[in-house]
Amino acid sequence: MDPPEGSVSGYGGEQQTAASLPLPAAFLDFLSENGLDPAVYSMAATIPRYIRLKPGMESQIAEIEGELNCGLEKVSWLPGFYAIPPEIQIAGSKAYQQGKIYGIDAASGAAILALDVRPGDHVLDLCAAPDMLGSTGSLTGVDVAKHRLAACRTMLQKYFLGDRTRLFVADGTLFSLLPVNSSLRRMEESIGLEESGNIFTEWTSRKSWKDRQKNKKANANGPRHLQATSVPELIYYGKHSGLVGLHKSDVFRPSVEDEACTSGYDKVLVDAECTHDGSIKHIQKFEFWGWKTLDRRVLDAERTDKLLQLQD
Repeated sequence: MDPPEGSVSGYGGEQQTAASLPLPAAFLDFLSENGLDPAVYSMAATIPRYIRLKPGMESQIAEIEGELNCGLEKVSWLPGFYAIPPEIQIAGSKAYQQGKIYGIDAASGAAILALDVRPGDHVLDLCAAPDMLGSTGSLTGVDVAKHRLAACRTMLQKYFLGDRTRLFVADGTLFSLLPVNSSLRRMEESIGLEESGNIFTEWTSRKSWKDRQKNKKANANGPRHLQATSVPELIYYGKHSGLVGLHKSDVFRPSVEDEACTSGYDKVLVDAECTHDGSIKHIQKFEFWGWKTLDRRVLDAERTDKLLQLQD
């Protein structure tokens, strides 16, 4: 028998009225059309949050538990991950401020685990764990949104994980720069052949007057998001990422097909943009952001079609 009007079927035959759920009618219709039970969105308070322990901090678990005032439940299938109650806030703890722990979804950790990063691998992604690379690998992060990479840069520096990392603002569908390899010319091999300004020295957050003027002009003439034809912008590189001592013309030289076969990336992890309709906790945020934002980001059919093409 069909459920009474104004109610939705819950799991186990239970029923829950749509009016009791903090979701707009348009989203409830969307869930119904796709065979999804809206009752799952009332379960967010029971879903734990996850943290990752920085490697080498295992001996301080008891101290961290005392600071957070809760136990850390080890996730058996995900090394270094622990579950804590959903109401626990970690930002004010010393463990978080000192870079001993950080918040990360278990799903993101599972993707990295499936990637099976090995020491020496050259990885192309935004969220792969740099501490898995060993002493010879590299991590190249690419994103079209500069503010997201800036947040990534801050995290890498805070947790001292960016030593072998480089971050580019670029369109990932067009990105073609190879990981660093021995075929690129080093500073000691070409002293005097080019100006020193064309050679990467150790990274600093301070920008030259020329770079500041260039960024100012770019911000004034265009949108914040990178245009598809733009040259990748390097916003961070670690001292052992392989760039120090290289010529900029070599690093920014697009690869050709045979080079990619012999000197390309060992692993690629694509964190394609999604609609977030599958994320229980993320949907709850729209209650604060505004339901019109949910209509635009989740329910708009044209945008969803574009995202499907991007994900493919």
